[in-house]
Amino acid sequence: MAKFATVAEYVASLPAGQQEIAGRLLPVVEEAFGAGAMFHGHPVWKVGGNPVVLVKAYGRYVTFGFWKGQRIEDASGRLEAGAREMASVKLHSPADVDAELFRGWLERAAALEG
Repeated sequence: MAKFATVAEYVASLPAGQQEIAGRLLPVVEEAFGAGAMFHGHPVWKVGGNPVVLVKAYGRYVTFGFWKGQRIEDASGRLEAGAREMASVKLHSPADVDAELFRGWLERAAALEG
């Protein structure tokens, strides 16, 4: 796997469709958490040194996830439980990015760290 120094390099390496998803998603995340950094090969946002939010591209989708995602109230039912306390949503197209819903998740994720 290629190693990227910045989130911008990572996004630029993605196929066009995934770049479009990232282009809609990242401004929402950055509005809440500021600039992300590369951590374990993909973009991550931290609070107090703790990883909170991740974005990771796979073959057919982009994952938008939270380390403590299972503790985030999600009336939409879109967050899928993962390992430990993690939860995420798979984004297959730019239309899957729901900025309003995601802002709520980001606020709740930040509150879990504060």
